[in-house]
Amino acid sequence: EVRLTKEAYGWDPDAHFLIPDEVREHFRGVAERGREAEAEWDGRLTAFRTEHADLAAELDLYVEGRLPAGWDAERPTFDPGDDPVATRKASNAVIQWAAARIPTLVSGSADLEPSTLTEIDGGGSVTRDDYSGRNVHYGVREHGMGAIVNGLNLHGVRAFGSTFFNFLDYMKGSVRLAALMHLPVIQVFTHDSIGLGEDGPTHQPVEHLAHLRATPNVNVVRPADANETVLAWVFALEQEDGPCALVLSRHNLPILDPALIPGDAITRGAYVLRDSSSGGEPDAILIGTGSEVSICLDAASLLEEDGVATRVVSMPCADRFAEQNAAYRDSILPPSCRARVSVEAAATLGWERWVTDAGTSIGMQGFGASGPQKALYEHFGFTAENVAEQARAVVDRLSTRA
Repeated sequence: EVRLTKEAYGWDPDAHFLIPDEVREHFRGVAERGREAEAEWDGRLTAFRTEHADLAAELDLYVEGRLPAGWDAERPTFDPGDDPVATRKASNAVIQWAAARIPTLVSGSADLEPSTLTEIDGGGSVTRDDYSGRNVHYGVREHGMGAIVNGLNLHGVRAFGSTFFNFLDYMKGSVRLAALMHLPVIQVFTHDSIGLGEDGPTHQPVEHLAHLRATPNVNVVRPADANETVLAWVFALEQEDGPCALVLSRHNLPILDPALIPGDAITRGAYVLRDSSSGGEPDAILIGTGSEVSICLDAASLLEEDGVATRVVSMPCADRFAEQNAAYRDSILPPSCRARVSVEAAATLGWERWVTDAGTSIGMQGFGASGPQKALYEHFGFTAENVAEQARAVVDRLSTRA
């Protein structure tokens, strides 16, 4: 085939790695045109720096991906007395706050802006004739969205994408490449569990958290409430080495007391949200993420009524927690307390690291079902009563062994 091709073009069929003279000359011209274009661009940029020093400094800030000084001041706060709110809705409030402070923040969604709640208000849309908008409507093409967001971030634009978490399946390649390139890309994944309800198992993510957590360089953050969501966005925007996935709920969640959430809750990956009433070593530890943290708090109250000293740990980012030193990890999950129960409405793969073989994990053992969120949580065991019962069983089993 190669020989016949060479003969058809009139080239020497016996010459190996042949570059014909006409091809060589053509590519020499390409290189020369490139040098001329580069010189012309450099000249324009030098003139721009001379005539507009302030704007040039601003351009450098953006191209280098740096954030404006003081951008994170006056963060949004949510009061425990307010009505419960979905973390996707809290995220919308944070996006508006951040967009007012970071001019290069550009939103986008794969045809789901009204549901992911990621549109920048008043930001306009990117169109064929006008690129000045701050919202990109990618259409039903998650992989294309991921690739474009990667490219924008390579040039310093703080672009992020959004879709339902289950549709991560259609953009794994672009997310993986962002991780390979250590790009500070943010992807917002809403409708994060069976809690999305009636759409059923075709739309309910089960294995996706385990998959993302297994992907190197990706920080997966699943905040427990609106205030953790604020910290999650600050953490994600401050990242310089690798992508961040914000995994958010569709259904409303109680608002936690911000005084109980340390400022480094996401950076550290996990923290003690509620300690045992005894003040000493807990008898049991409940570990939750996202929408299941409030269930853990209610279960802890039931256990305390039965005399079981219970600690509740919120673990919004298991990836970051795994990177902490042993002293910090042991301060959150003391080795002396082996009665540990993880609660997450997803596949349990990976939780054995934190609950060990002595504890247990409450999660999804198969696909979900169609029904109201509350009914589904009851059906699959994500209730305070079931969590408390499972924790008691672990405590009793370990006590018997002792």
